[in-house]
Amino acid sequence: MTSAVLVLEDGTVFKGKSFGKTGSTTGEIVFATGMTGYQETLTDPSYAGQIVVQTAPHIGNTGVNSRDEESSKIWVDGYVVRDVSRVVSNFRAEDTLGNELTKYDVVGISNIDTRALTRHLRSVGVMRAGIFSGIEAERSVEELVKVVSSTDQMAGRNLSNTVSTATVVEYPATGERIGSVAILDLGCKTSTIENMTHRGLDVTMYPATASAEDLLSKSPDAVFYSNGPGDPSTASGQVEALQKILKSGTPFFGICFGNQLLGRALGFETYKLAFGHRGINHPVLDRTTGKVEVTAHNHGFAVKVDGGPEVDSPAGFGRVLVSHVSLNDDVVEGLQCLDIPAFSVQYHPEAAAGPHDSNYLFDRLVSVIKSNRGIN
Repeated sequence: MTSAVLVLEDGTVFKGKSFGKTGSTTGEIVFATGMTGYQETLTDPSYAGQIVVQTAPHIGNTGVNSRDEESSKIWVDGYVVRDVSRVVSNFRAEDTLGNELTKYDVVGISNIDTRALTRHLRSVGVMRAGIFSGIEAERSVEELVKVVSSTDQMAGRNLSNTVSTATVVEYPATGERIGSVAILDLGCKTSTIENMTHRGLDVTMYPATASAEDLLSKSPDAVFYSNGPGDPSTASGQVEALQKILKSGTPFFGICFGNQLLGRALGFETYKLAFGHRGINHPVLDRTTGKVEVTAHNHGFAVKVDGGPEVDSPAGFGRVLVSHVSLNDDVVEGLQCLDIPAFSVQYHPEAAAGPHDSNYLFDRLVSVIKSNRGIN
């Protein structure tokens, strides 16, 4: 195996072996705590611009298959694991993880102490980093740190246009038709679309640059803002469009990036977390039911709401309930408007690899649509 080196912007270095494509890559380094679902992680557009560290020590044993892909490609900018499985043992596997990384030109590194790396990131916060293998790994650490430090910070980056669809795409409902949803694609996952169409909803997906008029042009029964990468403070166009949608009375549902943009549309601020939430084992309290859900996360930014749990929208949209909250660090994990039909969550109820505690939120969307149409 070819030698590789992981270099953090603070000068921390981990030496290992090349995994996937040989070469170099840079990005914001983050850690994901899921023990399953690595293929969902890799193909989630929300990870664009990031180097992902898997905290689970053994990765790749189930290989990869086309059915589990959440988009058309791998989006992570780099991949860090401890031990790569030497064999693939799953009847659904179509190829190895290593071959899949090479196919999509993803530079990775293995055989490093991911526990030590994760503890370091938890102590000092996520930062820029680079993976260098082959000839690139032979350069001095000082030179590689300069390369890493010259790259863009995640704060201030607008990445939704990079991962969004370029054209309008339609997905018909399966089974009995209930209504229609217009999706603003900010990095939408396949599982989100499937959760809607399987519940009888026609889906029309629009590019990230679509206006409120575009999204409302077919008189949808609801508008949905998807998950996606980047800093929500850069999405002023999508926020302005959402404010028009909220004023129209059309029901709204948002997930992850969509939650952050609803927060900004309501007049709240967003901020960058020290190391974010990523993985499939985060406990969240649903204040509307009193239940604790184990949830899947992938976000480095969050909505800031002072006071509460019920507050007034600074932008004049009435009362807002902080409907969900993280039990790890009290981060806002969901918003529910009490005077208009709009709600959102920061986590991922569509998580194909699980957990599925929060899948009911798609049923809640259907209920809002039915109520708005006067259907029992």
